[in-house]
Amino acid sequence: MNRRLIVFLSALAAFVAFAAAVFLYQRHTLQAAALQASEQAGAMVWPHSPVMGAVDAPVTIVEFFDPACEACKAFHPQVKQILAAFPRETRLVIRYTPFHRETSVEAVKILEAARAQGKFEPVLEALLDGQRAWTAQGAKTIDRAWALAQSVGVDVARARQHIASGSVDVLLAQDVADLKAIGVRATPTFFVNGKPLSSTDPEALHDLEKSEVESVRKLPSR
Repeated sequence: MNRRLIVFLSALAAFVAFAAAVFLYQRHTLQAAALQASEQAGAMVWPHSPVMGAVDAPVTIVEFFDPACEACKAFHPQVKQILAAFPRETRLVIRYTPFHRETSVEAVKILEAARAQGKFEPVLEALLDGQRAWTAQGAKTIDRAWALAQSVGVDVARARQHIASGSVDVLLAQDVADLKAIGVRATPTFFVNGKPLSSTDPEALHDLEKSEVESVRKLPSR
């Protein structure tokens, strides 16, 4: 047999073996994540969690979200498109995941103070749009986040009083405990009706959501 052909076939066999190993590893990882998610289903959604979309929707997207995370910002337009595409069937539940430490914690406090004033979504949009400004290195960059919140109508004095009450600290402590129990290690991490998203491709989130919505639509009406 030609030496080049032997080398080529050997390389091809090695590549196939590697691809198979990667596939099996990814399948095992996904199955483990699904099992862990099902075991921790009660830790997915709490009454204190922010909700976007129809509160009684049959399909729930849970997003473990860090307002300082660039990937969360990149995914956000796709999430909004999904909510717009399936408005009656979908709700988004946000769980805070402060992986950027103090910067994330301060941003979560601003979001929760805004939610208490009925301004969660406008502040969320403002913080994501202006993310680079308030996550940059330097003293008092979080002041820029406060300025963004104020620009969309947040009463800063009332917001600071809300934060001082300690209620946000309690909520955040619960979210941190849950993300550890579920095994969340990166943001954003998504679950759709308890099923973990197996890809970092925003289109994969849409496909998983569409599949769940279609399953719901096939159910007989009550």
